[in-house]
Amino acid sequence: MDHPILQAIARESFTPLGWFSPGRDDRVPDGARFVILIGNAGPQMFRRFARERDPVHDLMDDWCREVIGRLARDLDAKAVYPFDKPPLPFLSWARRAKAGHVSPLGLNIHTTYGLWHAFRAALLFPVEFDLPSLSLGAHPCESCDGKPCLSACPVDAFSGTSYDVPRCIDHIASPAGENCMANGCLARRACPVGRAFAYGPAQAQFHMRAFRKAHLIGNPA
Repeated sequence: MDHPILQAIARESFTPLGWFSPGRDDRVPDGARFVILIGNAGPQMFRRFARERDPVHDLMDDWCREVIGRLARDLDAKAVYPFDKPPLPFLSWARRAKAGHVSPLGLNIHTTYGLWHAFRAALLFPVEFDLPSLSLGAHPCESCDGKPCLSACPVDAFSGTSYDVPRCIDHIASPAGENCMANGCLARRACPVGRAFAYGPAQAQFHMRAFRKAHLIGNPA
């Protein structure tokens, strides 16, 4: 979309995933009058991160805070993050921003990007912008034949209503989980939506290592 703020976000290798004018019940801090959710969609953001940091040792959250914080200052906005404490309601904001639906895996599924995206920040603006409302579109999972995401997990960690995190972690921490660690979550990979934006092996391995580490020893991703 041809708007200078959206173009500025894209130049920093992030994707504007949705936006909305918040109401009192949205729990948006600091009296913001407009919110733009930004993140990664496909490999573009990770490629920049890997050029500027060491993916084996450096935290993406730290890099995002630095890069997005600078972007926010340039745009006269404030950035808040999914990893802030106490946590902010990013998934509720995603519904308000028409940025996707809840998938059977519990992850946000975007009609274009599928499961291959993530929210990295929300930019909070003190003024409202004249951006057209986005269309949420039909829920892609409702017409999905067989819902292969629910049967792809080798340890049945997903029931369609819940996610057994300890069972998943036990699996990927064992030799049997090598395929998931090398190529990414099998359940996510089974989803047919947005395959063109699927993460490559290096990005998948980065996120899987961060996920395993966070749950094994409580460190941030």
